[in-house]
Amino acid sequence: MKNNSQSYLKEVQNQIRSKEAKEFVSAELDYHITEVQNEWIKKGLNEVEAEEKAVGQMGSPITLGQKLNKLYRPKVDWLTVILLVITLGLSFLPMLSLGNNFRDDSMNMKYYSTHKVIFILLGGIVAFGMMMIDYRKLEKRGWLFYTIGMLILFILTFFPTHFINGLPLVMIGPLTIESLMAIPFLFLAWATFFRDKRLRIWQLGVLFFLPYYFIFTLPSISTAYIYMAMVCIMFCWSQFSRKAIFSVLGVIISSFLIIGIIFWQSSAPYQKVRFLAFLNPEQYADTDGYMILHLKEIFSNAGWFGNSTATEFISEFHADLVFANLTSYFGWIFAIVLVFILSLFIARIVVIARKLHHPYGKLLLIGAVALYSVQLVTNIAMTLGFLPMISMSLPFMSYGLMPTLFNAFLIGVVLSVYRRKDLVASGFTNPVRVK
Repeated sequence: MKNNSQSYLKEVQNQIRSKEAKEFVSAELDYHITEVQNEWIKKGLNEVEAEEKAVGQMGSPITLGQKLNKLYRPKVDWLTVILLVITLGLSFLPMLSLGNNFRDDSMNMKYYSTHKVIFILLGGIVAFGMMMIDYRKLEKRGWLFYTIGMLILFILTFFPTHFINGLPLVMIGPLTIESLMAIPFLFLAWATFFRDKRLRIWQLGVLFFLPYYFIFTLPSISTAYIYMAMVCIMFCWSQFSRKAIFSVLGVIISSFLIIGIIFWQSSAPYQKVRFLAFLNPEQYADTDGYMILHLKEIFSNAGWFGNSTATEFISEFHADLVFANLTSYFGWIFAIVLVFILSLFIARIVVIARKLHHPYGKLLLIGAVALYSVQLVTNIAMTLGFLPMISMSLPFMSYGLMPTLFNAFLIGVVLSVYRRKDLVASGFTNPVRVK
């Protein structure tokens, strides 16, 4: 383009505050001016005259820039932000019931409260940080994210420094690396892979099973479960045909049925007992079925308004079993309201995804809602006795740094996509014309 159009674009940019919006508007206007200029050239004008005509049709650069500044400025999804603040505030409620058990040991309660505040502050920082990152720039770094995720799993598999409940960990000072830490990187990687038309289905299969092998051999059943659900759900919304998707899902389901049979035959007796106890807890009431039966008793005694005088303490009441804790203390009415509030995140992400036309951004939202929903549904279902007991946090409510940061990261991705949802058009079809 000549200086005429470049000067016009620069004047428009001067009216726009957001750097991201400046780049977007400049590219779109340049594209449109070039199209109009070519039309005038076809009508017999020379290049200079055609450019002047095209620029003249755009109207005043100052007025146009001001209107585009309002139209394309980055937006904040305040509804999601408010939901996040409310949920993080509710996550302090388990401390009320735990306080009954820490009455004689104030240091434990002080430790719990202090760390909870730190976790929430860090979670807020992660969510805000991800919102400020332009998610569109992440699409080209899929292989980098995949490599980081694989590196985390490789280190945990071959160079663990600690074991907690049989799960390998790497502790570097205050930082604890666990298998769940690899999922955000793999999540970003798969959003890229499913947009890459050069990758064939068999190549995607290899990319899927490599991290799955490490996760499954760690072993971390909950992480393997989350990872598989995430990839399968994102695959259903990928560029492949419905026939290919159903065929692959059929192969995956068949493969895992076969793996499940093999695993059952080779599993240790205590592992078999744990599953059998889920099917028939009464028969294993003195061992693995005890907790299942005890949770049923807790829920049946909770009532609509709970029992704030209960002093019973279960080690996982602040973590994986926090839903049972809150239901017992505050009652079923509160439990229903809590599930409704947590489910609003899902509804909100789905609404945003339906209105979004950017394929990569939509895949990110689908992956985020899959990861969040799997945690929410699984935790409540296993606490109520509908699924076997595994290590699965209730989003934002369970105590722990990694679960808090993980879900804050997912919400941050959603906020990032929403913030730039108006900056993904492919060209002006009806440009603003200001006289």
